[in-house]
Amino acid sequence: MRPIESLCVFVSWPLFVILRSLIVPMKILFNHHLPYALAHGGTQIQIDQTRAALEKIGVEVEPLRWWDMTQSGQVLHHFGRPATALVRFAQAKGIRVVVADLLTEQGSRRRGRLWIQKVVTHAMKRYLPGSITGAFQWDSYRLADACVAVTRWEAELMAELFGAPKEKLHVVPNGVEEVFLESKPAARGPWLVCTATITERKRVLELAEAAVAARAPLWVIGRPYAENDAYYERFRALAQSQPQWVRYEGPISDRARLAVIYREARGFALLSTMESLSLSALEAAACGCPLLFSDLPWARTVFGPDARYCPIASTGSTARHLKAFYEAAPALKPPPRPLSWGDVARQLQGIYESLLKTSR
Repeated sequence: MRPIESLCVFVSWPLFVILRSLIVPMKILFNHHLPYALAHGGTQIQIDQTRAALEKIGVEVEPLRWWDMTQSGQVLHHFGRPATALVRFAQAKGIRVVVADLLTEQGSRRRGRLWIQKVVTHAMKRYLPGSITGAFQWDSYRLADACVAVTRWEAELMAELFGAPKEKLHVVPNGVEEVFLESKPAARGPWLVCTATITERKRVLELAEAAVAARAPLWVIGRPYAENDAYYERFRALAQSQPQWVRYEGPISDRARLAVIYREARGFALLSTMESLSLSALEAAACGCPLLFSDLPWARTVFGPDARYCPIASTGSTARHLKAFYEAAPALKPPPRPLSWGDVARQLQGIYESLLKTSR
C-alpha cells in the first residue's frame, strides 16, 4: 500500500479522494541509446544510481520499453542526445521530455575550437536544409521541456552551441554513494591511485609511463573495453615490467574496499584528454583525496583551486607535474564534499514536479 493510500485508514473516503487529487502523478521513464552489455562506464553508474536514489524517495522509475505499447509515464528522462522525432512523439503523447546529455568532447575543448564549432553549427543551421542538419539532432535541446547538465560549463555549451533555452537549463551534478561519503579517515600511503577505463581517452598508459619516469608509485584500477585491445596490452606490459612503480590488479567491484583505497592513497590522478564529470574523481573527493587532473575546462569549472592541474603534453612534462603533485599531496587541503545521490534525486524530483505543474 502506498503512503497516501494508507490515509484512508484514518480519514473519510471523500477526504482521501480530495487529498489524492492534489498529488501530481509521476512515473519517470529512463532511456539511453547504448546497451550496458556493449560498453561499461560512468554513464551506466550514473543511470543506475539515479534510478535507485529516486526510487528511495518514492519516485517511480521504469526503463523505456520500446516494444510495450501499453507503457505509460509522465516524464521521459533521456540520458544522451535523443532523436528529435523521439522528443516530438513523446510530447505529442503528453509526456514531458528531459534531456540529460554529457558533453564530454565539447566540454573538454578549448574556447577557440568551441568558437569555430559554434560558427560552423550556426551557419549549417541557417544555410543547409533541414534534411541535412536534422541528422545531428540539434533541435532536441530546443524542443525538450528541460535540459540537465552535470556542470555549469556544459549547461553554457548546451545554450551556446545547440540553442537550448536558458530558462530550461538545469545544472544537476553527479552524486556519490554513501559508502564513500561516510568513509573514515586513514593514514595515507605511498601510492597515487587512478580509477578509470583503460582506453586512449583516459591516457592511463601515458600516466603510467610518467609515473615510472617520475618515480611516483601509481595504482591503476579499472579494465579495458576489450581484453585484446592493443592499448590495454601495452599498458599491461608496462605494469608487468615496472611493478615497483605501476600496480595493476584489474577492476575492484567492492565499493567499501575502493573507499578504503581512496582514503589510504597519497592522491588521485586522472589525466584524460576529455571528460565530463568524472564519477571516480567525485568518489576520491568524497574520501578527502588530493586531486590531479588534465588542465581542461570541465575540471577547472568543477574543482577550481581545490585541485592541481597538468597540461596534456609529453611524458617528460607530465612526469614533472606528477612528481610535483606527489611531493605536495600530503600538505594539500582536501577537496569539498560532493553531493550524495539522494541530493541529486531530490533536485531531479523538483524538476519533474515543476514540469508536470506547467502547461506546455
